[in-house]
Amino acid sequence: MDERKEMLMQSQLPTPCYIVDEASVIRNLEILQGVMERTGARILLAQKAFSMYRLYPLIGRYLRGATASGLYEARLCAEEMAKPLAQQGIKCENHVFSPAYKEEDFAKILNYCDHIVFNSWRQVEKYGVRARTAGKSIGLRINPECSTQEGHAIYDPCAPGSRLGVTKKNFINGLQESLLRLLDGLHFHTLCEQDSDDLEKTLEAVEEHFGEYLAGMKWINFGGGHHITREGYDIPRLERCVRRMQEKYGLEVYLEPGEAVALNGGFLVTKVLEVQGTDVCGPAAVCPGSMPPEERLQIAILDTSAACHMPDVLEMPYRPPLRQSGQPWEKAYTYRLGGPTCLAGDIIGEYSFDEPLREGDRLVFEDMAIYSMVKNNTFNGMPLPAIVLRRENGKFELVRRFGYEDFKTRL
Repeated sequence: MDERKEMLMQSQLPTPCYIVDEASVIRNLEILQGVMERTGARILLAQKAFSMYRLYPLIGRYLRGATASGLYEARLCAEEMAKPLAQQGIKCENHVFSPAYKEEDFAKILNYCDHIVFNSWRQVEKYGVRARTAGKSIGLRINPECSTQEGHAIYDPCAPGSRLGVTKKNFINGLQESLLRLLDGLHFHTLCEQDSDDLEKTLEAVEEHFGEYLAGMKWINFGGGHHITREGYDIPRLERCVRRMQEKYGLEVYLEPGEAVALNGGFLVTKVLEVQGTDVCGPAAVCPGSMPPEERLQIAILDTSAACHMPDVLEMPYRPPLRQSGQPWEKAYTYRLGGPTCLAGDIIGEYSFDEPLREGDRLVFEDMAIYSMVKNNTFNGMPLPAIVLRRENGKFELVRRFGYEDFKTRL
């Protein structure tokens, strides 16, 4: 489809809206499938990053299933991925990990999940026998105490005082032979948008702290955070890490990326509501004492919100890519793009453009499939963006449009 035709079709969509591109997701899935075919590893979708279940039957045809962070994600996988695939004779695995399970949820989790990963020996003691009796595969999350994060402490499960995973000290202190016999595998998750060199470093720590127990296990789960489908990611090194665990310990290897499944697989389309002039200038080197008014930073208010619709922009923080834009002051007209909420910090970032922005202009933020729909909110009564699927043939399909009742019924 040519660019002009696509822009015309996009102009008929409501704003704001998320557009998930099926062809891009398929490209990612083919890369992940290649890793599985070459190594025998089992790759699962981490639903916490991408839960657009309209694509679950497609994803399940490439991957081995999904992993959940609790009851609702486990049920979503069972209903929207496992069930339709079972009708085609395809086995879908449904894994779950939670820092602690609620008693009233656990019986339902047993109905949905194949693998259940616990976060402490206490949780194994409390639920392990029940899970084993139900025929489930049981794992324990470990903390290899190997931080590879740079600048994102909020995403570092190996930070001091972490509540995620059992350290070597706590593993040994809580070790009971009866509990160890319940385990089929060990699970760790320490990465966030990282390459396989950090995985390799983490595996060294895993072996150093827990190597004596690996030979008695059936599987090991490398968790998520692997940017496998990002351009430049070192896939051969990843595959060497997988084979190392397979050949040295005889283990089945699992990976559960979320971002890698839908990385660069979606967009957020928004509309300019108003343009405001300011007296704010750029860096002194670029913006000397008196600049012409048209070169001063201006503010554009959009109908989308960083706080509501792309919260990782504030949480990470990061600057999302925006089509046909440049860095501040790179192009002729620079704008600070902000949302319509009352939060003073509801700022998406500063971008420059070849032409002035005008009310009604549409802007397209890229890489908006991951951690957007799953984390958005209705602060200030902001409407949730519509969800649109761009099929592989280029046609747009409106999946869901939200309204007042969606806001009201959450309260």
